[in-house]
Order: sequence, then C-alpha cells, then structure tokens
Amino acid sequence: MSRALATTSTLSQQALPAGLDPARLPAHVAVIMDGNGRWASRRGLPRVMGHREGVEALKRTLRLCSDWGIGALTAYAFSTENWNRPGEEVSFLMALFERVLARELEALEREQVRIRFLGDLEPLPSGLRALIANATTRTAGNSGIHFNVCTNYGGRAELVHAARRLAEQAARGELDPASIDETQFAAQLHTAGERDPDLLIRTSGELRISNFLLWQLAYAELHITDVLWPDFDERALVSALLDYQNRQRRFGGVEPSLPPSAHQP
Repeated sequence: MSRALATTSTLSQQALPAGLDPARLPAHVAVIMDGNGRWASRRGLPRVMGHREGVEALKRTLRLCSDWGIGALTAYAFSTENWNRPGEEVSFLMALFERVLARELEALEREQVRIRFLGDLEPLPSGLRALIANATTRTAGNSGIHFNVCTNYGGRAELVHAARRLAEQAARGELDPASIDETQFAAQLHTAGERDPDLLIRTSGELRISNFLLWQLAYAELHITDVLWPDFDERALVSALLDYQNRQRRFGGVEPSLPPSAHQP
C-alpha cells in the first residue's frame, strides 16, 4: 500500500463516488475472493500469478473501504478445504502470505488499520504464525478500519469450536447450559467483538457461501458478481455497494429495521 488510507469521515465523504449514500453504507463488508485460478488460466499463466494479482485486488478493496468510511472488511483468504489443493500451490500461498504481511505491516500500522487473522492458525508454518502474532499485537490499538483475514478458516469448524468451549465451561460447572443464548455463543466465535457483516460479496459468479461465516452471515445481503477477483476494482465495489443500498433490510420483519441486537458486540 503505497499511499495512505483516509480514515476520517470528512475524507471518506469527499472520496465517495457519486450515487452512493454515505448514510447507508455497510458498516462491515465480507468478501469471498474467488476466481484467481481462472483469471490466470484465461491468460495462459500459472495459477500462482492469479494469486499474486488477487493480493493487489485485496489491497485495492481495503484502501477503498477505508477511504469511504466502511468500518470493517473480512476476507476469505484460505479455507480449511484449501489444503486439498496441489502441494506446490499451498506452499506458494503460505510463502505469499508471509511476504505480503512482512512487506505491508509498516504501512498498515501507519494507516491505522487493525488486522486480525481468524481461523485455526496452529497448522500454519511457524514463520507465518510469528508474523501473524506480531501484526496482531502491533495493530491491536489502531483506530482505523478493522481488517479480518480468514486463514485456515471453516464455518462449520468454527461452530464446533464454539460449542466445545461452551461444553467445557458447563462441564467445569462454570456455566449453566440453560443460560446459553446467541450472545454467549457468538462470544466464542473467531469473530467475537466484531459486528456481523452487512454485505457479502462473492466474485466469479459462484452461487454459494462455501463454508464461510455460517453464523455471522445470517442477515447479510448477498452480492454475486461474475468479475474474477483479480479484476475486482473500484467500479465493481461501487456496483456492489449500490446493489446493497437498493435493498430493504427487514431482518425477518415487515418494515426495514435495525439488525437483531444479539448479533452485535
């Protein structure tokens, strides 16, 4: 990220493209970054080149979200199922994560981005885990956009993990099972402390959520685009936000209303 991210509301409104209502922007955007391999294949390039371009698309999206006053961006970077990909591709992705994080951390700090990595981090290479721990600690107090990177993440595994932690507390006599509610359950998720996404963007035209944020997306608006992730740019993001602003969010009611308080921190 070579230029600073604007984080003040004044700069955000100045940078907001025409047609977008600053009062109706999503507070939290989640993205399934699909299509890196297809992008490369269509150009006769190795799949790894698609992943490299995908990093640039993620940087663009983070910068735009921050510029426009969107409070949180959560990206599906590596799923629990992605270990099934060819070993060379997995190794490249792990190395790419390390290089990008080491290179971008200073800029993230300077631009007040708070970064967190969500998922089961234990199976990751030790060098990457060390970088993740360092980045998380160094940016924890930052006041800008919340940037959540789902790494070795699976929605079902997250729910099992949360249930297991509550069961352990109950077994120790620390928790009455009858008292467990949605708020307590959400507090055991990787996303604890973050509000639920308002908008999910999935690129490459696939019509599924692929085991991503199964609990948190309960009331998210879904935007599916045929754009492949490396080509996702300002125009594509504006299209997604306009789509979102044209929705009436009822949260199970009849008239537009606020989201259920149980899903907010």
